[in-house]
Amino acid sequence: MAQNEQVTEGSSGSAPKKGSSKMVLIMGVALLAMAGVCAYVLLGTRHAPAGNAPEEPKVVMSAQEQFLPLDPPFVVNFKDDQSMRYLQVGVSLMSHDTAALAAAKDAEPVIRNALVMLFSSQDYTILSDAAGKQKLQAQALDAVRKIIEKRVGRPGVEALYFTSFVMQ
Repeated sequence: MAQNEQVTEGSSGSAPKKGSSKMVLIMGVALLAMAGVCAYVLLGTRHAPAGNAPEEPKVVMSAQEQFLPLDPPFVVNFKDDQSMRYLQVGVSLMSHDTAALAAAKDAEPVIRNALVMLFSSQDYTILSDAAGKQKLQAQALDAVRKIIEKRVGRPGVEALYFTSFVMQ
């Protein structure tokens, strides 16, 4: 009887049951599938935008400054108590945002109109000193930024330069 017990123990230790090997295989496949689903969910939510908001397009910023001259120069007449005065201003826009400069080029008639209205409403005595010119420059930049922001959703233009400034 001792031999029978040894044979029974030996046979069960050396050959595994058919049902248990299938169970291990199924558990391995299920574990692998769950790991794949978890990885998909974790990586998918990391790149998904919050809520239902559409993803913002990437802004292409140039490493180098880009300029857009508004040619021809602006020529306007403006008020003075004693006589009719004229102002000629050359303007260039600077940005690192190529899309903003493209939008400025497309909207050049709108920008020129806003700047003509701004320049023609100035007073000669205020523009006679540097502080008045700097104030006008800041107002012109603000006007251009508002126009560009309506088109591309961001101000885009970083600076506005007077490339010539002649009063008569």
